[in-house]
Amino acid sequence: MSGRDDKAPVPHQGRTGSPVDAFLDKAASVAPKGPRRGRLIFALDATMSRQPTWDLAQQLQGRMFDTAAILGGLDVQLVYFRGFGECRASSFVAGGEGLARLMSRIQVQGGQTQIGKVLRHARDEARTAPVAVMVFVGDAMEENPDDLAAVAGELGLLGVKAFMFQEGRDTRTELVFKDLARLTGGVHAHFDSSAPERLAALLSAAAAYAAGGRPALEKHGGPAASRLLTQMR
Repeated sequence: MSGRDDKAPVPHQGRTGSPVDAFLDKAASVAPKGPRRGRLIFALDATMSRQPTWDLAQQLQGRMFDTAAILGGLDVQLVYFRGFGECRASSFVAGGEGLARLMSRIQVQGGQTQIGKVLRHARDEARTAPVAVMVFVGDAMEENPDDLAAVAGELGLLGVKAFMFQEGRDTRTELVFKDLARLTGGVHAHFDSSAPERLAALLSAAAAYAAGGRPALEKHGGPAASRLLTQMR
């Protein structure tokens, strides 16, 4: 899968000609102006169990842009998977309005996780232009851990830190998410959809790092930033 910020994503199984597809095609035709800013990939599991957290992430994603605006801005790309084989990427956007509009049009669907596709996409993006952070929000892992680890190692070499934000406490998922974070020099953190401010704080801290690196994260402050700083290398 590919989702370049200067051309339309490669067509894939699951393309339906829906309003979401139309939005992606239109957004992909608009190249960003001016110097390249920090880039963050915001990836979410949109399978059926994710409906409550998808809604939560939709409400909170603007916090990333608010934090980044203070530090000079940030370009964010949405990546999501759902159903059977559908994994899509938007163009990079510079403001939260376009991302929120896109997320509001996406409905969750049953299916298995496709974290490997997300990791490979982040790798391909980073080979095109630097990506500081890949944020992944999910609650499950149904793939071969060794395959995921191999791609995570490539991300680490490219300088992409994986911030793996896990809902719930599934033990197998936790072990894999922690390993992916470790291999990229990133972080793993839990959150609970019943306490939305924790996820909001994690997303804001991730945006601070993507926009301004470790100094910006240190200046951002707060428990979430402290937790990320403690894990990062």
